[in-house]
Amino acid sequence: MGSRTILKDFRPPSVRQAMVNKGTRLTINSLRRGFQVYREVCSSCHSLSRIPYRSLVGVTHTVDEAKAMAEENEYDSEPNDEGEIEKRPGKLSDYLPNPYKNDEAARAANNGALPPDLSLMVKARHGGCNYIFSLLTGYPEEAPPGVKLADGLNFNPYFPGTGIAMARVLYNELVEYEDGTPATTSQMAKDVVEFLNWAAEPEMDQRKKMGMKVLVIGSALFALSVWVKRYKWAPIKTRKILYNPPVKAGGKH
Repeated sequence: MGSRTILKDFRPPSVRQAMVNKGTRLTINSLRRGFQVYREVCSSCHSLSRIPYRSLVGVTHTVDEAKAMAEENEYDSEPNDEGEIEKRPGKLSDYLPNPYKNDEAARAANNGALPPDLSLMVKARHGGCNYIFSLLTGYPEEAPPGVKLADGLNFNPYFPGTGIAMARVLYNELVEYEDGTPATTSQMAKDVVEFLNWAAEPEMDQRKKMGMKVLVIGSALFALSVWVKRYKWAPIKTRKILYNPPVKAGGKH
């Protein structure tokens, strides 16, 4: 039985099924839950190197909450007079920490596989939100008959080649949401996908608001320019020019 025949039964959920608000205004509660899933589950292997703590303020957390999270980690300070670099508590301008010191340490901890950074994962993968949601929820209980995987790989029909080094990480009630939302596998996947969708484009809401302002102001200016044009050119366009030829003086010679 070939892999193509096996994969015919697997179809990735649509955006409506995944309940992902891609291209729309993201909800604060869902983003907060998604960050919680990332922090408690995904951050042990995957980094989010493009997101500073200050970006979370007003989106998923308050200023005090973001400061408290930043202070839980230590970062290198500026060299002192003796050239030594000391550690300091994190602050809002610091970026979310990497779980590993370098790529070599990440590979050594994951049997040679390098966990990718998730900052732009929604943009980097074909299918975007749908692909990530399908990947997180697409692990079967066991591989279908006829599928052979290399040691250390797990079967996932949505991953190219069907063999992925990452094992299933989302299980029902794995996290406890602060707002009491049931932490089902699909709910956690939906929330973390929405958070990653935001992380890939944190300025999306501000850009859309600015776009609406540009459309409104541009439309008003266009209407005003049309009125000014008609007002200024009306006398010229409605002007009637009469030509009276000179009267030739007639007479007998």
